[in-house]
Amino acid sequence: MTRPRIRIRIDDLSGEPTQLLIAAHLAGMHQTSPPESVHALDMDGLQHPSITFWSAWIDDELAGIGALKTFGDRQGELKSMRVDDRFRGHGVGRALLAHIIADSRSRGLASLWLETGTPEDFIPAQRLYESVGFTECGPFEGYTEDPFSVYMTLDLEHQPK
Repeated sequence: MTRPRIRIRIDDLSGEPTQLLIAAHLAGMHQTSPPESVHALDMDGLQHPSITFWSAWIDDELAGIGALKTFGDRQGELKSMRVDDRFRGHGVGRALLAHIIADSRSRGLASLWLETGTPEDFIPAQRLYESVGFTECGPFEGYTEDPFSVYMTLDLEHQPK
């Protein structure tokens, strides 16, 4: 099977497809975790100046989204990684992740961090992150221990490109 061509671009969150996928992402988070354990950002949160937001497209259809929040001294956090259900298994998540890692390196970031869920629905995401070198760590940047959260980090300075 040939992989479709995935185009990734910075997104200003104004388009209806993007807004609908963000809403679906938030709804999905609330279905699998209690409210206090949902760390996904809403539209306002995603428009913060510290965040760059991308969308991934196959032909003219939105296939996925992802964001990078910069914080601290040369650190970034992956946020709002979501692939539209219609495009799972097409390499969209992997393409977005590779794009965000490359962008982080080009900015001179030393490390990336993320929080993802522990329920079974999050296992594929955890495996994707592990496959590129993310390792489990403790809470960071205001997070606390939470049975519904897994924290991971990637050392960009000492990891092969």
